[in-house]
Amino acid sequence: MALSRSARLAALATAAASVLAIGATRAPTPGAPGIGDSYFPKLGNGGFDARHYDLSVAYDPRTGRLDGRTALTARATQNLASFDLDLQKLTISRVEVDGRRAHVTRDGDEVTVTPRQALRKGRHFTVTVTYGGVPEPLTGPIVFGSKYGWMKTTDGVFVACEPNAASTWFPSSDHPSDKATYDIRIKAPRGLTAVSNGRLVSTRSRGRSTYTHWRESRPMATYLATATIGKFDVRTGRTPGGIPIYVAIDPVLKNSNSVDVYAVTAAATDYWSKLFGPYPFEETGAIVDDMPEAGFSLEVQSKPAYSAVRNETTIVHELAHQWFGDSVSVHRWQDVWLNEGFASYAQWLWAEHQGTRSAHDSFLAGYDSRPADSSFWQTEVADPQRDTMFASAVYQRGAMTLQALRERIGDTAFFRLLPAWTRLHRYGNAGTADFVRLAERISGQRLDGFFHTWLYTTGKPAL
Repeated sequence: MALSRSARLAALATAAASVLAIGATRAPTPGAPGIGDSYFPKLGNGGFDARHYDLSVAYDPRTGRLDGRTALTARATQNLASFDLDLQKLTISRVEVDGRRAHVTRDGDEVTVTPRQALRKGRHFTVTVTYGGVPEPLTGPIVFGSKYGWMKTTDGVFVACEPNAASTWFPSSDHPSDKATYDIRIKAPRGLTAVSNGRLVSTRSRGRSTYTHWRESRPMATYLATATIGKFDVRTGRTPGGIPIYVAIDPVLKNSNSVDVYAVTAAATDYWSKLFGPYPFEETGAIVDDMPEAGFSLEVQSKPAYSAVRNETTIVHELAHQWFGDSVSVHRWQDVWLNEGFASYAQWLWAEHQGTRSAHDSFLAGYDSRPADSSFWQTEVADPQRDTMFASAVYQRGAMTLQALRERIGDTAFFRLLPAWTRLHRYGNAGTADFVRLAERISGQRLDGFFHTWLYTTGKPAL
């Protein structure tokens, strides 16, 4: 006997309610201690999606001590009995979940938080962590043997955290696949300037301290957050294209190099906005600090951070990262060529724009200068391995891949591809396979063999 329409609808509603009930009553389980990145298995955390960080940090340059309070708002992605946060070295004094004291255990850099009541899937919650101590920078082979993370300077601190050092100064889900917005509040000794991401909300002095509040309203990976403190000469304004700009330069370095950081930053931001798509953040800028121990620069979101060594090509490279790496971030660190290869290729595009050398000639110069038996050609760019993830081939062979692609599919398709990529994955994450699919769709060509040769094999490709 056939059911009436109303009876069928009632049966469907009952079945749907049963499914929801099963999901709601499923026993809570602990969130995973990592998101499954093969290079950094314990980075990031499972069971929740970070939505917003409210960071409050107070730093004393004399002692090196940091006192912090992080309020992370997140959404549970499963029925959670407990969840992890990433935090290195610093001592935790109190943890609360939605205002109620939570139980905490620790295993190295993994902090496990057990709330008084399990968190149902889909629920938004806030975990507040109070902590303190003397942060220690990381070192090792990954970042050219340099120190990175929270690095003390003569007058403050230089903060540059790629790939795994945000947790040297705040508890987090420290992986680029778990992006969030930020409020960053910094207390520093009066007379020093605190610079962070996004736009400056307020600054005030009281007693011997200055309180600065920055807000990054666009999603940001943890490694791109900064709280750099020191003596800075600050210049603000707008680029010729109308984008707000904030440049802070250590006065020790202000006259040590002929490059005009403000002018190059303004010009490159406007040019990339035409080539790569609209600038993705509220403000552009730079932080130039006297930090010779670092020996590198970083694409800090909205304000790239430069140590003492800098030049025009470095500036255009880090600004290109605002699109490739910051707005569009990698799903997993093995795809880091999507950051560094693109930013390196941007340096070739800048030379082409300036009329000094074509991207084709830059490609040939790099290709011809390295014989087939060079170790350069032994890096698999699409999976360069953790300790060599910033090898020169990731940068230069990554750039070569893009120029070879440009010559394969033609300028029209290629310069449609770049802004399409940044538009499609704006404020999100993507991987190499996503880029290959988009390149094939826009060009109308089968490119799997091309990308296999350039990204997934070793050896010098034949031209």
